[in-house]
Amino acid sequence: MEIIDRKENPLLNRIEIEFRWNHEGSPTPSRTEMLNAVASIEPGASRDLIVIKDVNTRFGIGSTTGLGLVYADKESMKVEPTYIHERFAEMRAAEPEPETPAEESTDSSGGEE
Repeated sequence: MEIIDRKENPLLNRIEIEFRWNHEGSPTPSRTEMLNAVASIEPGASRDLIVIKDVNTRFGIGSTTGLGLVYADKESMKVEPTYIHERFAEMRAAEPEPETPAEESTDSSGGEE
């Protein structure tokens, strides 16, 4: 994931991160993967206070852009509509996915070295 722009918005008490995710040869990353990536990029960010918006994947390019909103507290998140809170409630309840499950499965295959 590459950060295109990072803005601090003191009026809404949040940090706005525009990102680009190059995934040629792979499927479009899920919102949960994007949520975890934004949480790992921004120091001190909590998964419970992040919203992913404006996700756009162009056909045939293998690049996705989006906007990650990192709020400072739950009170600040009240500006988001109810459907956004409902959409992300399921993702926040799930445990973060391990980042490298494919590497573990290829190491035990006894492949070429």
